[in-house]
Amino acid sequence: MIPVYVAGRGLVSSLGRDLDAAVAALRHGGVPAVPRSVAEGFTWPFQAMADEGGDWWAQARARVTRAAGDSGALLTDRSGPLFIASSSLDVGAREQHGHFEHGLHHFAEQVADWLGWAGPVFTVSTACTSASNALLSAATLIGRGDAHHALVLGIELPNRLTLAGFGSMQLLSPSAARPLGAGRDGLVLGEAVAALHLSRTPSRWRVAGGANVVDGSDPAGAVQGAVVAMCQQALIRSGLQPGDIDLVKLQAAGSGANDATEAAALHEVFTPMPPLVSLKAALGHTLGASGAAEIALLTACLETGAWPAACAPDPALRAELATQPPARVCHVLATILGFGGGHTAVVLEDGAHA
Repeated sequence: MIPVYVAGRGLVSSLGRDLDAAVAALRHGGVPAVPRSVAEGFTWPFQAMADEGGDWWAQARARVTRAAGDSGALLTDRSGPLFIASSSLDVGAREQHGHFEHGLHHFAEQVADWLGWAGPVFTVSTACTSASNALLSAATLIGRGDAHHALVLGIELPNRLTLAGFGSMQLLSPSAARPLGAGRDGLVLGEAVAALHLSRTPSRWRVAGGANVVDGSDPAGAVQGAVVAMCQQALIRSGLQPGDIDLVKLQAAGSGANDATEAAALHEVFTPMPPLVSLKAALGHTLGASGAAEIALLTACLETGAWPAACAPDPALRAELATQPPARVCHVLATILGFGGGHTAVVLEDGAHA
């Protein structure tokens, strides 16, 4: 397999208009969630992107083109594969304009048109694991010699359907996200547009491997055995042992059950447990975009020393978030767990410490 690298990154999120703004916001404690309502009496905290003016489509175009441009992908010939990863796609526009006649791939084609993209275009919509699966698919194409570069876009844009759905399942916190925390009581959702430009050209971060394990025995929750299998397969495909992992970026979003399941599974895989980090309290759970958004932000954090705040841990989990970046990180295991039984991990290698 040909080595695959992260050639560039872009991120538009509740933390700011670009990745530099997000890192700066983290250094100052992050950006507080804002209340968002779907109907009278149904309001939850939410990590929203700043309003940029215009209708849904105008704002979507501005955010997508900025993230893609920041990644450097638009400086290429744009002939490689483009992956659009999302769990909501353009449902916000459909809500706003009432147009429901287009198929699901219409949004990806619209994004490709905005970017002037000439290569093949793929839609990946596997719930919260969408962007992670898109990244693994793009890396496989490059690694096998079928492409020289690829662009992965994780996109979760404003809509009411997602928030209403999670709220109806009583999965949302009424106050704040507390990943692995004592008193955690649910998720806080968020919006983001993230871009990962992958290439054969060597750069600091290499995609060392990964795995996607589907176990639908609990359609709305993580399965401990599947989390273990995901980690083990990702390590094997990366040529690593558990002791080689210097940091685990957790799914941990503040769910009472899922955080406990993930922690228990990691105890099966790792002895001792490596340092842990979650970005859900800073970004919100950005659903289908989270795999790309969290990798973009985490790699920037490791390069700059910025770090998300950690809440008071739940001692029953025997796992707590690191309060500062580890002194040396060579290999990162980044996990995303999602509805429908998706359990996806990506392993990154930092060439600065390899």
